[in-house]
Amino acid sequence: MTPTQLAELLGEPPVPHGSWERAAVYASAAALRSGRPPRAAAEELAARLRGREGIAGVRVRDDGFLMIEVACPGEIVREIVTAGPPRIAEPAEAPPDHPRTWDNPGFVVRYAHARAAAVERWADALGVPWDGFRPELLADPHDRAVLRLLAEPPSRGAGRDPRWAGYAERLALAYHDAHERAPAVPRGDEPVREVHTARLWLARAVRAVLSAVLATPLPERI
Repeated sequence: MTPTQLAELLGEPPVPHGSWERAAVYASAAALRSGRPPRAAAEELAARLRGREGIAGVRVRDDGFLMIEVACPGEIVREIVTAGPPRIAEPAEAPPDHPRTWDNPGFVVRYAHARAAAVERWADALGVPWDGFRPELLADPHDRAVLRLLAEPPSRGAGRDPRWAGYAERLALAYHDAHERAPAVPRGDEPVREVHTARLWLARAVRAVLSAVLATPLPERI
């Protein structure tokens, strides 16, 4: 279940909540905007959600917020890759490329995009197949941190000030961590595994979202 699919059920996109290291949870204030007593409206929405495929659980808070846990957060990668990222009304300009240091958000974002592009080249050279994507394999905490950020654009775009440049930097930094600590291609004598295919798809999704939220063309090599 993706934020786009949840938005169709709730009437508005939910907001990713928490770190997602253990559970992928969205928070929704849809019941508070229903014009009805929040708790009653939230219980009605929760009943509509419970038991649906892709939803692991729904909890109603005392203040009327819905806390929705999805079973497989990696499904958002499939949606981004196959249908494209959410349409961004006013993408931001990336900060300047130089200096090329980790203190410069402009470099951080461009380098993340270039690294994700490099993954696709390396995967092709090392025989990592594109077919056979299994989103449930994106379970490493570093993968989950990237998924958590990939889930933000729908709710950010619905707000008054999405701050896409800052968001792009956060996504880029999370992807750098994943690239280093949860590699998308085999290292050394490691055999090709299904998780490499999953991370290949993750790299494609990161590229797509970075390019969507920034008006500045991003490089495939640095």
